[in-house]
Amino acid sequence: MFDPARPDSPAEPPAEPATGRTAPGGDPILAARFAVPALPRALVHRPALLERLAAGVRGPLTFVNGPAGAGKSVLAAHWLASHRPGTAAWLTLEPGDTPDTFWAYVLAALRRQGVPVPERVPERVPEREPDRVPGTGGADRRLLARLAAGLARAPRPVVLVLDQVDAVPSREVADGLAFVLRCGAPSLRLVLLGRSEPLLPLHRYRAAGEITEIRNDELRFCAADADTLLRDHGLAVSEATLRLLVDRTEGWAAGLRLCALAMQRSGDAEAFVHGFAADRTSVADYLLGEVLEAQPPATQDLLLRSAVTARIHPDLADALTGRQDGAWTLARLARANAFLEPVDGSAWYRLHPLFAEVLRAHLRHRQPGAEPRLRRRAARWFAGQGLLAEAVGQAAAAGAWQLGAELVVGELALGRLVAGAAPDRLDGLDGLDGLLAGLPPGTAGAAPALVEAAGRLAEHDLAGFAAALRRAEDLLDGAADPAARLGAAYLAVLGGRLAGDPAATGRAAAAADRWLPRVAPAVLARHPEIRAAVLAGHGAAELGGGRPAAARAFLTAAPGLCGAPGAEYAAGDRLALLALAELLLGRLRAARTHAQDALAQAEPHGRPAALARLVLAGVAVERSEPATAREHLAHAGAALAAEPAAAVAAAVIGARLALATGDPAAALAGLRAAAARLGAPAGWAGAELAIAASAAQLAGADPDAALAALAEADPAHPGTAPALARALLAAGDDPAAAAVLADLAPEADPGDGDDIGIVGPVELCLVRAQAAERRGDAGSAQRLLGRALAPAGPEELRRPFAEAGPWLAQVLRRVPRTAYAWLPGPAARPYGAADGGLAVPVEALSAREREVLGQAAQLLSTEEIAAELYVSANTVKTHLRSAFRKLGVNRRSEAVRRARELGQL
Repeated sequence: MFDPARPDSPAEPPAEPATGRTAPGGDPILAARFAVPALPRALVHRPALLERLAAGVRGPLTFVNGPAGAGKSVLAAHWLASHRPGTAAWLTLEPGDTPDTFWAYVLAALRRQGVPVPERVPERVPEREPDRVPGTGGADRRLLARLAAGLARAPRPVVLVLDQVDAVPSREVADGLAFVLRCGAPSLRLVLLGRSEPLLPLHRYRAAGEITEIRNDELRFCAADADTLLRDHGLAVSEATLRLLVDRTEGWAAGLRLCALAMQRSGDAEAFVHGFAADRTSVADYLLGEVLEAQPPATQDLLLRSAVTARIHPDLADALTGRQDGAWTLARLARANAFLEPVDGSAWYRLHPLFAEVLRAHLRHRQPGAEPRLRRRAARWFAGQGLLAEAVGQAAAAGAWQLGAELVVGELALGRLVAGAAPDRLDGLDGLDGLLAGLPPGTAGAAPALVEAAGRLAEHDLAGFAAALRRAEDLLDGAADPAARLGAAYLAVLGGRLAGDPAATGRAAAAADRWLPRVAPAVLARHPEIRAAVLAGHGAAELGGGRPAAARAFLTAAPGLCGAPGAEYAAGDRLALLALAELLLGRLRAARTHAQDALAQAEPHGRPAALARLVLAGVAVERSEPATAREHLAHAGAALAAEPAAAVAAAVIGARLALATGDPAAALAGLRAAAARLGAPAGWAGAELAIAASAAQLAGADPDAALAALAEADPAHPGTAPALARALLAAGDDPAAAAVLADLAPEADPGDGDDIGIVGPVELCLVRAQAAERRGDAGSAQRLLGRALAPAGPEELRRPFAEAGPWLAQVLRRVPRTAYAWLPGPAARPYGAADGGLAVPVEALSAREREVLGQAAQLLSTEEIAAELYVSANTVKTHLRSAFRKLGVNRRSEAVRRARELGQL
């Protein structure tokens, strides 16, 4: 100990009272209470705080406020030692001081520093003496006035440091102190150190800007301070370990010092920090002695019970204690800096984590078996407030697994346990899957079985998922539990989609539809992802069955769900599926819009994002934009394998992109690989792949292979007949093509009705136009082409026209340019690589036509060719006209060049 006004003062106070005076009542004045605390050997210099304190002492009042061990006294002592402020008196207050004792010590502290003060405090003053300042004990008005006057006349500032100012005995004493501070100006400078705010009217000084306050947030050690402290103890740890230590102690100075001493004794500082248990160190002794035991029994009980939760609400405290004093007690503890603080200005509080850890250990020691019981009680309270994660966390910590599972199922939160479910909102639901990770397999009850099923699904363990779901459904059979039944159906929807089973997905979605109306509306409103996922399940099932129009009807229901908080993933998934449905229907603008919206709502690497990218690639292919298509297709990745409709669409889009770059072989290879992955699919999926393969074979000038590709295609698919007619025309079998077209329904405008779509009717109009052109019906060919161009133009649907063949260029020449200005390439020639558009499949040249062109390539005349081939000149001319028509050219040189480009010569 030392006296700041006398640097050569001894380190310890004299054994006898230094003044020879006595306090009221005859007790000696103890010099130890005037001694400045000794600075620790491992002192962390904190210049910013020292400057703040120095600046504060230039005004009338400075208040340093923090919990026990925060470093308040050390900071003030360091400032006194380093700044030598001149006349400075230190007084440590003690609980139990009477008003008379308080003023006697104040006078003695000042007198020791040579400050002129009144000689004595009367031991007893009549209670009704008119000159007395109410509540100041023996300090009458004349005494306080003389004290203030003496301070005001001091030749230099007088600093009075009152440590443990919480012990000021009464408001009347505080009023007297405020009187002396006010009237002793400008010389008196008061520095208050305390855990809680003193009874002085601080609000007046704040309003006047005459107070400097240093609070606990500033007193906390940062990582650099903690590192300095450890190095002063001869300790060096890694940056990660240092951060862990600071995080666990939250920068609490005493906690860090106690840990440093323990680390010195441990022999392995790193291991100590990582295995640090607060309840088994001197930290526990400090906190129990300085904080817990300083509280009355009822407050101790509240603290012990509240320690089982990470945060505490007054109502929760009442539920845990069975009393009604939670609000008052928690507010008092927070004001007293009893290692409890408010959370972000809300009604919630939180304990310092080390204190909470020590309290829980003390609770187990004092009340064995109480912790699980309190945690179950807290779980039910949290659940009643809609705070599911905290409720489940408390149930799990209590080992009450069935309760935790029932809370999850009853809240319809099973989807939050499945990877890829909706991102958690700001209601504490994050980490719900981790809280139930310890659920023992086979725990009795339907709710634990459903939770286990959700966990298996999150791990993509379809066999384990199916077994757990069956067990739950068996237990629920006949039970009137709408939330559990809906939860089982919801998981079945997710499982069906993950397994790539559209039929099972559709059945599960239908089951969910039956239970949705029976669930409490309030619970359902908190989980919009449930309804969104069920609608997505219906849509996926319809798409998997090749019914995009029906899928679209499901996916456009309840549009408000797309913007609901908590349903972002499910809404993104639904939008991506809707985009795919619109793409298959040829509504390219709508498909692009929905895909972009899905990307905005979905996680960047999830299934909805991949599907949205695939749709954007499909739109680009349909619009003859191969570079854009390649970019989107590269981002789609392999996340679509479990979605049958998406897997088929990916194969078809990839094939069309290969054709766009003039590589029919690559298109066929991709389609064969997709068919193998999908197990040689039948129905809609098989027909889609077959139709794409037929187009690739025609691009390779092999109409027979194109016909073979369609042999097993489902005739009910709307694209099968047009593809077959086109292949027959390419093979030169016009009568067979006419018969196929004659069996189709009467002509309808493409886009008539939502169920028809655009692509199929456009392709049908084109093949009918081709047949009409082949039979010389130019008027019908032109009319049918116009019917195809009209709906395709607004959507910029170009691919069917680019794949139509060279005949199209001849018909386009008879159509006004404004009708097809959006098509790539000039109308004078077909759309090929030279136009920057898609490669054009053409009708195969016959063997005789190839012979004739071969001779023409040698620059022989018509007569010379006829002589070489032993045919008439008219026959040569017929073969040349047929080749010109198939190749879309008008001259021999163009025909030879074109045939060579296409590998037919």
